[in-house]
Amino acid sequence: MSGGFVSFVSSGPGDPELLTVKAVDRIARAEVVLFDDLSAGPILEHAHPEADLIGVGKRAGRASPKQHHVSQVLVDHAKAGLRVVRLKSGDSGMFGRLEEEIVALQSAGIPFEIIPGVTSASAAAATAGIPLTRRLTARRVQFITGADISGDLPPDANMAALADPLATTVVYMGKRTFPNLAAKLIAAGLPADTPAILAEAVSTPAEKVTRHTIETLARHLETVTSTTPALIFYGPLAELEG
Repeated sequence: MSGGFVSFVSSGPGDPELLTVKAVDRIARAEVVLFDDLSAGPILEHAHPEADLIGVGKRAGRASPKQHHVSQVLVDHAKAGLRVVRLKSGDSGMFGRLEEEIVALQSAGIPFEIIPGVTSASAAAATAGIPLTRRLTARRVQFITGADISGDLPPDANMAALADPLATTVVYMGKRTFPNLAAKLIAAGLPADTPAILAEAVSTPAEKVTRHTIETLARHLETVTSTTPALIFYGPLAELEG
């Protein structure tokens, strides 16, 4: 087995102060850093000056590296005996294609570690000044993706669960598909005036949090073309003012 090693480092939602101590250590000791777009900027200032920094970010609506290419680059550098950091935004285990890259490393016999981080849902809730759970009226929290591999709303979404009025629901990558989702939620019995929050560019200088209902947010997003990364919250706790 080669001497290479891969650390999957979760960079958090964007604010470098939300990095864990372990994340900073691994970034500083890495010889190669493969980073997502949302992990660029100040976070990369922790890298060694001589480290090889390679951007492999994937963003909706833009040309980007294919997943198999990213995995192969990761394997190739580790096989060369290098300390590699795969820097992923948010928490690497949340909608970050971590599994595909783990499988590629396992197939090549390359050891790795996973360093968890602050997922953007937690950071967005903190910015909005709300908890994710509440005794009696929000005892369940669910994180979902608003887009499948084609970019559309997943056709097998469990609408009974998503329309649960006693759950806090967080939708990742859902700005484009939320109008469709909102219509399905209302049809499934969730009141149209259910509180909702749109949290954009969480924990960055461009951060913006706006409050809506699921109905008014759907109408708003029908007219928006921004590609700014965003999360959508809806449920009883979204009504709280931070």
